[in-house]
Amino acid sequence: MSVFTDPLSPNYARLTGGFYLLIAVSGGFSIAYVPSQLFVAGDPAASIAATLSRMPLLHLGLSAELALMVFEVMASTMLFLMFRMVNPTLALAALLARLLMVAVMTSMLFFYAGFLNLADPAGALSSFSAAQRADLAGLMLDMHHAGVWIWQVFFTLHLLLLGWLVHLSGRFPKVIGLGLMIGAAGYLVDSITGFAGTAPGGWTLLRNTLLVIVSLSEIGFAFWLLIAGQKPSARALPQPA
Repeated sequence: MSVFTDPLSPNYARLTGGFYLLIAVSGGFSIAYVPSQLFVAGDPAASIAATLSRMPLLHLGLSAELALMVFEVMASTMLFLMFRMVNPTLALAALLARLLMVAVMTSMLFFYAGFLNLADPAGALSSFSAAQRADLAGLMLDMHHAGVWIWQVFFTLHLLLLGWLVHLSGRFPKVIGLGLMIGAAGYLVDSITGFAGTAPGGWTLLRNTLLVIVSLSEIGFAFWLLIAGQKPSARALPQPA
């Protein structure tokens, strides 16, 4: 496990990049693909029917989401150790913001559990009519969506801080740091419009543009870590004994 002992080494950065890519793959599957296949916006009865007919897909998605939490904890910790010598205050704030995001994402799984219980005709509320259970299942999904808007606020803060640390460090291309900082606002815009229930003219285009920027920047950062590692920087202070 010697690879974990030197946060400034290229191999440490490559391992961090590996976790970052695992986050992208597991998150893309569990957060984007699976819900798109099972949940029908505004139609909880259809969502229940689709879920009951494809339970293995939902279970696979939940497993991937739990794995995502593990990858997040590892990547968050390693990023903190990589950048704490650039600015310990900003590095710690970035760590806490990302871990708060993970905590919200984890709590959201309880709403999936509630949805599954309501979807099961023999579940805890089997005495309720199908329409009543569908309405309550829709509420569980709505609360899950609200959780997404909440964790995106913490993720916005994390990306702003991470981008600034990348920019300051001198160990990575500054354009990646700028992309993280600029594109991070896309998550905040999405949360604001989500809670507001509407997107004023031009906001959708702004959100999508920013999300493309931040996604490319995150993927670029992950591949840079994985392939190039990190180079030494004069900004990095010597490690404490």
